[in-house]
Amino acid sequence: MDFLNSILFEHSALQATIIISVVIALGRALGKLRFAGVSLGVTFVFFVGILAGHLGFSIDNQMLLFAESFGLVLFVYELGLQVGPGFISSFQHGGMRLNLLGIGVIVLGTITALLLGWTMGVPLQDVSGILCGATTNTPALAAAQQTLVQMGYDSSGAALGCAVTYPLGVIGVIIAILLLSKLPLSRKANEQVGQESPERPYVGKFKVLNPGICGKKVADVAQLITAKFVISRIWRGDNAVTPDGTHVLQSDDIVLVVTEEKYMSMLAALFGQRLDDREYNQEGFDWNHLDGKLISKHVVITRSEINGRKLGALKLRSRFGINVSRVLRSGIQLVATPKLVLQIGDRLTIIGDASSIERVEEVLGGQVKTLREPNLASIFVGILLGLIIGSIPIAIPTISTPVKLGLAGGPIIAGILMGAYGPRFHLVTYTTRSANLMMRGIGLSLYLACLGLASGSHFFATVMRPEGLLWIVLGFLITVIPVFIMAIVAMRLAKLDFGSTCGMLCGAMANPMALNYVNEIISNDNPSVSYAAVYPLGMFLRVVIVQILLMLLL
Repeated sequence: MDFLNSILFEHSALQATIIISVVIALGRALGKLRFAGVSLGVTFVFFVGILAGHLGFSIDNQMLLFAESFGLVLFVYELGLQVGPGFISSFQHGGMRLNLLGIGVIVLGTITALLLGWTMGVPLQDVSGILCGATTNTPALAAAQQTLVQMGYDSSGAALGCAVTYPLGVIGVIIAILLLSKLPLSRKANEQVGQESPERPYVGKFKVLNPGICGKKVADVAQLITAKFVISRIWRGDNAVTPDGTHVLQSDDIVLVVTEEKYMSMLAALFGQRLDDREYNQEGFDWNHLDGKLISKHVVITRSEINGRKLGALKLRSRFGINVSRVLRSGIQLVATPKLVLQIGDRLTIIGDASSIERVEEVLGGQVKTLREPNLASIFVGILLGLIIGSIPIAIPTISTPVKLGLAGGPIIAGILMGAYGPRFHLVTYTTRSANLMMRGIGLSLYLACLGLASGSHFFATVMRPEGLLWIVLGFLITVIPVFIMAIVAMRLAKLDFGSTCGMLCGAMANPMALNYVNEIISNDNPSVSYAAVYPLGMFLRVVIVQILLMLLL
C-alpha cells in the first residue's frame, strides 16, 4: 500500500508521469465510444482529468504547468504547420468570402456571450471561459487564463466555465447543422454548384482548329491568354508526345491539358474545339493505358536541394522530355505551373517514357523512406520562433496593458509561416501526415489532461450550483445562435452551397467533431475545403479577441 500511495499521491516526476499517462490512456479509450453516432474523441481526456482531480489526484504545480504549456505549444505549432501550405491560397477563389463569414460567426458569438453574461450578471472572467467552451476553443482558453493571471485575477473560473460548456459546444454545432439541413433554404442551397477547391486540376481534351495558333510554339501559345494550363500530351495521328515549350502546334493536333475547370471555355476558344473529357476526370482512370508509349507516375520530392526551388527552374521538360501535370501537397491538388515553389514531400505527377521518368526520379529523390525521418531540428526552431512571437507585447490604443499572443497564438502563427514560406528559405518543414497527427494528438492530450486535473477539484461543486446550470444554458445559446444566423446569411446572401456553409461553420467554431458528422451526410469535399480555409484565421482571432476583451472590460 505504501508503494501505491507513493506513486499515486506523493508528488514527484514519476508520480506526475503516471497520473498524466493514466488520464490520457483512459480518456483516449473512452473517446472511441459513440453516443447516437457522435463521439467526443479527445475531449474525453479533459473529462477524465476532471474526474481524477475530483477524486483527489494531483501533481506538482510546476510539473502541471510545464506539461500543460508544452502540450499546448506542440499542438498549435503542428496545427499551423499542417495548414500553412494552403493557408495563403485559401484567400483566393472564394476563400476571402469564407473567412469574412467565419469572422461574422466569431464576432456574433462574442457579442452574444457579452450580452448574455451582462444580462444574467455573470462575471467577465467566467464569461470568457464559457465562450471558449461553447466554441470548443482550448487555445483561446489558455490565452484567457494567461491574461487573467497577468492582470492579477483568478483564472479558475474561466477553466470551470470552459469545462462545463465544452460538451454542449461540441454537440450544439451538430444539433444546429441537423436542424439547418431540414430547412427549405438548405435544400435549395444544396442544389447549387459547390465551390471548387483552390487550383483544383481538371483534365481537358481539345482539337487544334484555330488557325491563329497553328505553327506557333507551345510557349508562345501559353502567353496568349491568362489561363493557367499545362499541355501534358499531344497526339498527332497515332503518335503521342510530351511537349516542351519549343514544340510547334499543328492543325488537327489533339492536346490533353491540365488546368482549372473555370478556364475550360477560354481554352476551347484558344484551341478550337473541346472534345469529350469526362473519362479523364473520373476517379481511378488508368493513365498508363491511355497510349502505348507514355506512362504516368507519381514521384515524391525528397532531395533537400530541390526544396524551395521553382518548378520552371528545374527545366525538367527540356532536360528529360517529360511533363509535370500536377502536384499533390498536403492533400491539395495544384496545377504544375513554372512559378510553383516546390517543397519536400510534394508528390509530382510526371508523364513521359519509363527511362526518362527514372532519370527524373534521381534528380527529385523519390525515396519515400527518407521522408519518414522527422526533421526535429526545424520543428524546435519553429517552436522557438513561435514562443518569441507570442512574447512580443503589442500595444493597442486605449488598452493599458500590451496584448501578447502567448503560448497559443505565437506558435500557430510560426507554424503557418514555416509551413507556407519555410521552403522558400530552403528550410525543411515537411513532416508526414501521420507524424503531424501524432504530435498534435500528444500535445492536445497533455494539455487537456493537465487542464482537467487543475479544474477537477471544483468542477462538480460548480455544476451542482444554480450558476452551473446557468452556464450550461448560456454556453448552448452562444453555440447555436451565431451558427443559425450566419448559416442563413451564407446561404441566402453569399450564395454558398450547404456543404461549404457547414464546413465554414465548423472551421469558425473550431469543431472537427462536427466536421466529421458533416462529411458523413454530404458526399462531396466542399465541407473539408471550407473548414481548412477558415480554421487558421478563426483560431487566431479567437485567441486575440478574448485577450482584448478581458483587458478592455475588466
